[in-house]
Amino acid sequence: MEKRSSTPRYGNLVTILSIDGGGIRGIIPGVLLTYLESELQKLDGEDARLADYFDVISGTSTGGLIATMLVAPNENNRPLFAAKDIVPFYHSNCPKIFPQSSGLCATVKDLVKALTGPKYDGKYLHKLVREIIGDKRLDQTLTNLVVPTFDIKILLPVIFSSYQVSSRPVLNARLSDICIGTSAAPTYLPAYYFENKDQQGESKEFNLIDGGIAANNPSLIAISEVIKQLTSQNQDYLEIEPKDLYDRFLLISLGTGSDRSELKYNAKKASKWNVISWLYTNGSTPLLDCYDEATCDMVDYHNSAVFQALRSEQNYLRIDEDTLEGDVASVDKATRENLENLVEVGNKLLKKPVCRVNLDTCLYEPVEDEGTNEEALQRFAKLLSDEKKLRESKSSQ
Repeated sequence: MEKRSSTPRYGNLVTILSIDGGGIRGIIPGVLLTYLESELQKLDGEDARLADYFDVISGTSTGGLIATMLVAPNENNRPLFAAKDIVPFYHSNCPKIFPQSSGLCATVKDLVKALTGPKYDGKYLHKLVREIIGDKRLDQTLTNLVVPTFDIKILLPVIFSSYQVSSRPVLNARLSDICIGTSAAPTYLPAYYFENKDQQGESKEFNLIDGGIAANNPSLIAISEVIKQLTSQNQDYLEIEPKDLYDRFLLISLGTGSDRSELKYNAKKASKWNVISWLYTNGSTPLLDCYDEATCDMVDYHNSAVFQALRSEQNYLRIDEDTLEGDVASVDKATRENLENLVEVGNKLLKKPVCRVNLDTCLYEPVEDEGTNEEALQRFAKLLSDEKKLRESKSSQ
């Protein structure tokens, strides 16, 4: 099934959008995506949507939910959500997905929840996702979708990928099940079970938890899914030489922020922690924090090294905020004030200089002569618009 009106073989680039996991911090990439789509609309008209420009959109956890919102079709076969709808969606629903404990004993209540089961029951999230997306399945998305999850029964990642639907029809699950599965963050939301059948009646069960366990930054998985198409005789990629593919990637990877405060954790404290402390300390989950940050940073390190080695680093844009502190660093502090503060974080991030990871220190550093993130998104919007027009011109011939 062809996902778009024109395919990579007609153009110069393979375009990828990737969105990290991070709970309510999904507001941050929501702000960035709103800006990117508005720039595309300046170039190509108000009906322009992100799904029109990317060959694949990938997302983990909250990023998987955003990605699905951008590529699932409505009754007019256009994206279910425009990018500008994402932040209002989070404002309206996060307080109900993550209801906050109140009163003098709030901390004690949260600790008891953490020790007796998931902090939140997930019922509102499950109902909401099913109502919005309905019975739409993976093969109905407007462009290719890649969402990683992790199957806790077989201890293996499960990647729901549009590219795999034809070869593994049993993965053609309902988008609502995929979203709920990739969002099932351990200690926060319950693990998710569902069964799916293919057209021949073959059934497979899924026992899923948060895709962040496998890849909180899913950009490398999206790239791998594209690379696999070169050996699968996918007509979309037949005219692209394998040796040229990586050099033709255009990748925008959006993070949801992190707290790298030196006072948050340290080895002296951690050396005395027991199992409970690793799972719950000062309102956070250190073990999950470490896994999330490690997977995000190692993927960015790999991407940066490869793009720099190919001298195509200007085709890779990673935007993230690593100075979050306090409530804005939380994945579930869904108060009205904190949600507004996250919007402000996103707006400020647009004005910050483009940063790239230093391959020696692994620290983010501003890049000379590349301007702000806002200016970089303007440049990428122009590249995306030009690529779309080139493909349409060639395909019409």
